[in-house]
Amino acid sequence: MNSNTRGLLARAGAAAAAAVLATPTFALAEGVGADILIPKPAEFIPALIAFLIIWIVLAKLVWPQVLQMMDKRQQKIQDDLDAAAKSKQEAAEQAKGYEDKLVEAHREAEAIIAKAKKEAEEERSHVLAKAQREAADIIAKAYGAVDSERHKAMIELSGSVVDLSVEIATKIIGNDLSEAEQRKLAEKYLAEVGAPDDK
Repeated sequence: MNSNTRGLLARAGAAAAAAVLATPTFALAEGVGADILIPKPAEFIPALIAFLIIWIVLAKLVWPQVLQMMDKRQQKIQDDLDAAAKSKQEAAEQAKGYEDKLVEAHREAEAIIAKAKKEAEEERSHVLAKAQREAADIIAKAYGAVDSERHKAMIELSGSVVDLSVEIATKIIGNDLSEAEQRKLAEKYLAEVGAPDDK
């Protein structure tokens, strides 16, 4: 306990002693007989000595324990206040840590979402490019098949036209030309007829 508290308690004790000693003065003011209230010197001195002995015993034995208890109490209160302040600071630090973790988690979630979007876009582009390549291959094969069929049809048609021409030529010309000569003539004619179409 600090010296101000000890001084305050000493003054309180002195005031109590003065009040005990001043009681006869108050009694005189009320008009009671002075001889009853004023102690006789034979009684006053032993009472004063007894009071001083009690005062000294209390000051030496009881007062230090009271001051020690008050010091302990004050120290406990101060320790509780310090512990509360420390807990409050730790709670604030934990709250800041949780807030930082939350911000970091939001950042990571945004990064994951952005990465997923990018991967999905890349996959979409890949699938689209693959589909376009496959479609181009299918179209090329279809054109190839159409050209092949057209070429086959032209060959078959040419053979049929040659045969038909040979028959017509045989009927028109007669049998003067051999079949080989007639065929050669028909092929020549078809070549001449087919040449402007190729251009």
